[in-house]
This record gives sequence, C-alpha cells and structure tokens, in this order.
Amino acid sequence: MAQDDEFIAFLLDPLQLMGPVVARRMFGGAGLFLDGVMFALVSDRVLYFKVDASSVADFEALGLPAFQYPRAGKMINLSYYQAPEQCLDDSDALVDWANRAYAAARRAAAGAGRRTKRPAGGV
Repeated sequence: MAQDDEFIAFLLDPLQLMGPVVARRMFGGAGLFLDGVMFALVSDRVLYFKVDASSVADFEALGLPAFQYPRAGKMINLSYYQAPEQCLDDSDALVDWANRAYAAARRAAAGAGRRTKRPAGGV
C-alpha cells in the first residue's frame, strides 16, 4: 500500500497543473478526480486513463491494454487504458494525456446526464 501511495503522490504533483486533482481510494486502488470527475485510476502501481470513442484508438495504436478485473469467472474491461510509458518520464506528456482523459470523462458524464428516466408507472 505504501508503494501505491508513493506512486499516487508522484502522479499528483504534476497533475496539479490541470487543477486540484485528488486521489480517492477505490477498487483496491485509487481514482484520480478533477472537479468531481474521475479521469484516471491507479491499480498495482499502473496508471490508466479514461477513454471513449474519440480517444480509444490512440491507446490501441500504441498497443496499450484496457483495465480489466475478474467478475463471475470472466474478465471485465473498463473504459480505462494503460497510460503510455512516456507519461511516467515526462510531466508534460502526463498532463497532455491526462487532459485528454479528462475530456473523455466529461463527455461520458455529459452523455450519462442526457439519458432520460422513464416516468413512474410508465412503459
């Protein structure tokens, strides 16, 4: 756990250029949030960024894997992909990719907000 905390602190320092990025424990790791929007997660000292239809191809082109976890005997993929290695060596690259992930997370949140609920008693 201490190694994860050190890694998260290492990431949070340059990410403050985006704004007040905070880490919250979850899923046995941590989510990284800006303005209440989760745009990245850390699990086992690996950083994953939020992707959507506009950004997933960038990660796939680099051969980066999706975050997976086991559930009911199957592996479940989330819409988070491993960050490029350069993000760990170059704070400008980290912030650039994080901003793209934040944009994807905001688009996803906006899309979720547009879904309409069924009226009570409706079909």
